[in-house]
Amino acid sequence: MPRLVPRSLAGQAFALQLVVIALIVLAGGTLALIDARRDGDAAARQQVTGIASSLAESPSTAAAIESGTASAVLQPVTEEVREDTNIAFITIMAPDRTRFTHTNPALIGAPYLGTIEPALEGKTFTEVYTGTLGPSIRAVAPVMSSSGEVIGLVSAGITQQTLAQRWQDQWPQILAIALAALCVSLVGIWTIRRRLLRQTHGLGPAELHVMYEHHDAILHSVSEGLIVLDRNGVALANDEARRLLSLPAGDVDRDSLPTFLRSYSPGARDEVHVTGDRVLVVNRSHVPGDRSPDTEVVTIRDRTELQGALGELNSMRVFAESLRSQAHESANRLHTIVTLVEMGRSTEAVRFATDELQLSQQLVDRLSNTVGEPALAALLLGKSAQADERAISLTITDDTELPSDADEVPLSGQELITVVGNLIDNALDACDREDPWVEVTVRQDADQLLIQVADSGPGMDPAEFSRAMQRGYSTKSDTEAGRRGLGLALVAQVVARHHGTLDAEMTYGSVVTVRIGVDRR
Repeated sequence: MPRLVPRSLAGQAFALQLVVIALIVLAGGTLALIDARRDGDAAARQQVTGIASSLAESPSTAAAIESGTASAVLQPVTEEVREDTNIAFITIMAPDRTRFTHTNPALIGAPYLGTIEPALEGKTFTEVYTGTLGPSIRAVAPVMSSSGEVIGLVSAGITQQTLAQRWQDQWPQILAIALAALCVSLVGIWTIRRRLLRQTHGLGPAELHVMYEHHDAILHSVSEGLIVLDRNGVALANDEARRLLSLPAGDVDRDSLPTFLRSYSPGARDEVHVTGDRVLVVNRSHVPGDRSPDTEVVTIRDRTELQGALGELNSMRVFAESLRSQAHESANRLHTIVTLVEMGRSTEAVRFATDELQLSQQLVDRLSNTVGEPALAALLLGKSAQADERAISLTITDDTELPSDADEVPLSGQELITVVGNLIDNALDACDREDPWVEVTVRQDADQLLIQVADSGPGMDPAEFSRAMQRGYSTKSDTEAGRRGLGLALVAQVVARHHGTLDAEMTYGSVVTVRIGVDRR
């Protein structure tokens, strides 16, 4: 059996609108017919009243009645008026109801059927009465003599059969208008149905309700930030997106978004962007469909903690590679020492063994005594070995010193790794290959923590340095510029979090300096 109620929302809306419009058109047509009948009756009363009053007020009517020749004089006149006005009858009578005129001449002289009392009192009135011609709307008007006496009466009437015919003649016009209104309405609601069907994909109300509940639940529970952007701004932002981007509650305009989300850029994959206190991985996808050419879905993942962990892991990796390299070099030196001893050159063997060991041990001892953060000491030793492998002279200045009490240092171990590690990596990549050197200073006094990294490279002008601190790069990028751009952005993030300063200048080389105040309260 076919469904009596359409399944889709568009079909139900169409059926409801169709029923409502059909009822409205039917009610309107009925009211139009009733109004046409009422107007016809009112027009008939006005017509017969006018005719009766005109004949009653005519001097020739009173004169014919007073002369005793009313039938002979007035019968032709009343018939001519009746035919011209298309009414049922015009009867002129004496005050005692005796007819002087009638549509049927055989009834002249017979008594008039109907009410005449108000007219005998000098009043013109109308009534519905059944006479010799059937039910009719009639008006009765008095004929006054020159002395003001009622000497006769004039009655004019239209049968209800004639009125019904006039009323029925309007039915085709009213019906045509009603059908035209119904057709126009059907076309309109059919168009609305098609559009609604496209927009709802033919889903029913229950399905849409379930879809909305699932959609709302997913948006609130998903662990990734989700934003839908269109040409007007932010169409949707879930809870996680508001948290990651520090968006206000309620509607969000495009100006409230970070700079990297204000432009239309679908297709981006795993872009890394740095905000004031977070490292975010962003993916952007275009929403298919001709109705949304500028709409895209943006997913955001928080990589802040992972980035810090990767920094510490990288420092450990560098340190491990340094140990591996030193172990390899130690094996080579050991073979060399053994060979020198076998050759009988023991003095040269002792000198060769102690020179390299003394320099390496001095650096380890100095960092162990002056740098209280073990992870930072390991990072500096690892970077020193890494630089040595790349034939770059890396110097850790003698005034490098950090308190052993972690509470006295404004940066955590993870933040120190992030700042110092990225600055050294940038310097190793940027130094002059003809004269490669890097110099590192990490010092804290009573007022501030100073981190300074210099290299022999060309450096960056202030505008380029400012851009490098603000932009982020894709994790897929392997370019040096990409790594340096992300590194400086991470450094700038840590510095801004602690209300410090990050400057770059060209003095004895390209010098990048971080200053962070020490809170002694």
